[in-house]
Amino acid sequence: MAGVGMAALGAWIPRGRWGGAGVFLGFHRGLSAFLARKSEGTARWVPACRQKTSVSFLSRPDLPNLAYKKLKGKSPGIIFIPGYISNMNGTKALAIEEFCKSLGHAYIRFDYSGVGNSDGNIQECTVGRWRKDVLSIIDDVAEGPQILVGSSLGGWLMLHAAIARPQKVVALIGIAAAVDGLVTQFNQLPVEVKKEIEMKGVWSMPSKYSEEGVYEVRYSFIKEAEHHCLLHSPIPVNCPIRLLHGMEDDIIPWHTSIQIADRVVSNDVDVILRKHSDHRMKEKSDIQLLVYTIDDLIDKLSTVVT
Repeated sequence: MAGVGMAALGAWIPRGRWGGAGVFLGFHRGLSAFLARKSEGTARWVPACRQKTSVSFLSRPDLPNLAYKKLKGKSPGIIFIPGYISNMNGTKALAIEEFCKSLGHAYIRFDYSGVGNSDGNIQECTVGRWRKDVLSIIDDVAEGPQILVGSSLGGWLMLHAAIARPQKVVALIGIAAAVDGLVTQFNQLPVEVKKEIEMKGVWSMPSKYSEEGVYEVRYSFIKEAEHHCLLHSPIPVNCPIRLLHGMEDDIIPWHTSIQIADRVVSNDVDVILRKHSDHRMKEKSDIQLLVYTIDDLIDKLSTVVT
């Protein structure tokens, strides 16, 4: 596959800088060595007690107001884009905030319309509307160049944002990026099941991450999402991209990150696979890998971003 070093599968290849394209398997010994090496260098982040950040609201004519929390600081700023029906108070969003505080970098986390503290009706939300939410945050809240960190469905939306705002989005980090995810999963269902969902208008998709044990996904949501699929053709994103994925992900297979790496036109792409991580990638070692990935991208961009 173009731009992806498949020969690197099966071993962690340490680098002082991210560069070029590669696929890495985060086995315990290799990952521990990588993290230890970072700690011996500039150990700039130690988790601390969280300071409260006040909620602000972005008013938009004819669109729901968006709730967000913003830290002012150095460029490039970081924006966290949450997963499907997830809010801005998740483990990863808060960990990145603490990391950005320690570095003095700008950071934004927010709720999609219809989710969390934002206005709007979840029943009216679509991938297209949430794409507009992300662009609103980039256009009207963020200042200067931004690194986007997209979790699950947020990884899909971050690519759309990079396509739409290439001058402002300078790097991407996907966490189990669910590009085309719901559409792909729906299309893999038996024909009779798909017909039943179409008739009912709702897909009761089993999920261990929902309190009810299922996500009620509207059929209209899936059909609208088809207009935003990206993996069927080259993806015109040229910035550095880091794709983190757990090999025990039972929601979005890790092969999706390989597909994304193959489809984007950027040559600066790394896929980092963690052998025993699941879809959420919220364990301590996962969070460490995430913040060190952000740190490395900031270092890489510091030579070109002022």
